[in-house]
Amino acid sequence: MKVLGLSAVDQTRLLRICILGLISVVAIGSRLYSVLRFESVIHEFDPWFNYRTTKYLVQHGFEKFWNWFDESAWYPLGRVVGGTLYPGIMVTSAAIYNALHALNIPVDIRNVCVFLAPGFSALTAIATYQLGKEVKNETAGLLAAAFMGVAPGYISRSVAGSYDNEGIAIFLLVLTFWLWLRAVRVGSAMSAAVCALSYFYMVSAWGGYVFIINLVPLHVCVLLAMGRFSNRLYVAYSTFYALGTLASMQIPFVGFQPTFTSEHMAALGAFGLIQVVAAAYYVRARVTAVQFRAFVGCAVVLVAALGACVLVVLTMRGAVAPWTGRFYSLWDTAYAKVHIPIIASVSEHQPTAWPNFFFDLNVLIWLFPAGIYFSFRELSDNHVFLILYSVFAAYFAGVMVRLILTLTPIVCVLAGVAVANVFEAYLSRGSSGPGVAQVPRAAVIGAVLFLLCSFQWHSSWITSTAYSSPSVVLASRGPDGSHHIIDDFREAYYWLRRNTEPHERVLSWWDYGYQLAGMADRPTLVDNNTWNNTHIATVGRIMASDEDTAYELARRHDVDYVLVVFGAMLGYSGDDINKFLWMIRIAQGVYPNDVREQDFFNAAGEYAIGDTASKAMRESLLHKLCYYRFGEVMGAQAFDRVRKQRLPSSVSLHNFEEAYTTENWMVRIYRVKGLDNFGRSHHEAAKFDST
Repeated sequence: MKVLGLSAVDQTRLLRICILGLISVVAIGSRLYSVLRFESVIHEFDPWFNYRTTKYLVQHGFEKFWNWFDESAWYPLGRVVGGTLYPGIMVTSAAIYNALHALNIPVDIRNVCVFLAPGFSALTAIATYQLGKEVKNETAGLLAAAFMGVAPGYISRSVAGSYDNEGIAIFLLVLTFWLWLRAVRVGSAMSAAVCALSYFYMVSAWGGYVFIINLVPLHVCVLLAMGRFSNRLYVAYSTFYALGTLASMQIPFVGFQPTFTSEHMAALGAFGLIQVVAAAYYVRARVTAVQFRAFVGCAVVLVAALGACVLVVLTMRGAVAPWTGRFYSLWDTAYAKVHIPIIASVSEHQPTAWPNFFFDLNVLIWLFPAGIYFSFRELSDNHVFLILYSVFAAYFAGVMVRLILTLTPIVCVLAGVAVANVFEAYLSRGSSGPGVAQVPRAAVIGAVLFLLCSFQWHSSWITSTAYSSPSVVLASRGPDGSHHIIDDFREAYYWLRRNTEPHERVLSWWDYGYQLAGMADRPTLVDNNTWNNTHIATVGRIMASDEDTAYELARRHDVDYVLVVFGAMLGYSGDDINKFLWMIRIAQGVYPNDVREQDFFNAAGEYAIGDTASKAMRESLLHKLCYYRFGEVMGAQAFDRVRKQRLPSSVSLHNFEEAYTTENWMVRIYRVKGLDNFGRSHHEAAKFDST
């Protein structure tokens, strides 16, 4: 029956478009809590670097951006910005900004950056629909898109203000995988070329592109092992690898890595393998079966031996770079803590606790195995890819909590496949199958709808309460339910911007480097790029040293101000005292004779503060900068609200002077004193002034 002049097929197509539109609206709207509750502000730490570089790109143009040397970062070393970043998100924002201004739509670049991730979440939902449709049908695609639009595992990195690489990279990840499966199905060089173009965009946006360039060749190798070689597979992978590798090498930060790093060797090996297999099939059509078996046996042994020898020799000679520490940390969860403490010190690099899976995926975590089961039951080329993606993404998500982000798309797709199969079994006319007749359809459909509604409620609640609070602005509720804004970070950065000279250098732990550069616009010694472990260890050594040693080191590095974050008054647990052990461990790795972790534990083996702390802890610069004058405010019998320990009875400073402390004592800024006019130490000068 026609409605509005549309046939049944056109009605279905229109309904599908409307559903996708609603999913996109919900995906965007669910990510706007932070703007509605706070304001349009950039969140977290890394996004401030992305925002700062995007502003530079908009103001100075692409050529200057590409050749920008930032003298204010990593003082006195500086940073070659264009060659040490993935420029995808900056270029995308700048292109949107310029397009809007070309249309006479005035918009600030900050708002483009704030709302970029929510906008791309709608595109991610559409790409997930296409992936679900490719592996199953339109129903599975719509369900996968609906799940992806509101899944907390993805929302955690795509709320308004979360201007990080993952905001566009997950869209590109899903898009590339869909285009790859489509290229394998169609066998068209054009489809594979489009997939390579999407891969190039992904390379420009996020270092997680390594997951793609290892998973796709793994898919190829498994299909070859299953005897599923085809001309379609050959054309798709050969085109994708050749064009994708050449395109990725145009990103300066990547450069020639695809030709010599271990992370890219699997793709190269799969490319060589598929050429050998294609040659074997070509020979097979022209020789007898006995000759072909002999040829294949010799070729496989020869190629495998030759490839292994070449790889070993090139690795030993340094032509092929060995696996990086970050790679080893994915296979050994204790590796980073022992060998690279700076990686282990980041909370998102910790192994994932079981509750995190249910927190970020909720009922999808139960539908996920069902989707894998249905994939095994059909086991087409597409389903082989889904199974491989599931296995490796699930493993890596268990190793590192951050990688739940890459697990979320496949969980949503397979959950959509599972629910679509249930709907097919219980909603299709004349449906039959094991158990269909025995279970009332209304009960099954009702249970599924209840799970889907509970997932939507859970996702909205998690997004609202856990993922919509910018770390730069905190909030709390009073006993009467009143809402209080804690804005100490911006208060401190604004003070630095207004009360210090542009050339004066600020020392802080690396966590705050990007925010200092973005909001205070002052030179820093270290920041969140963490490329120079020795420089970061030097900052840790300054914080862990006694005041006199720290003063000499600070003067040697031209430090003008020291900034510390202190949460004892409000009970803010993410302060520098709680991070201090990581500062010590990182410093000890470079300066083992000057900093020793065991010195900071008292006789009872406790990590304590105040009078019960060890001598090294009490005399450390960080301890003094945090607790200086704090007892005057809280009282002699007061406790540290984070550590639940009594405050030190007295703290004195001679080489550093308090410059500014924010309203809630969360951020404290100290000025490094200049040399005494009479050549005295500051201890002697203070003693003379007191007499």
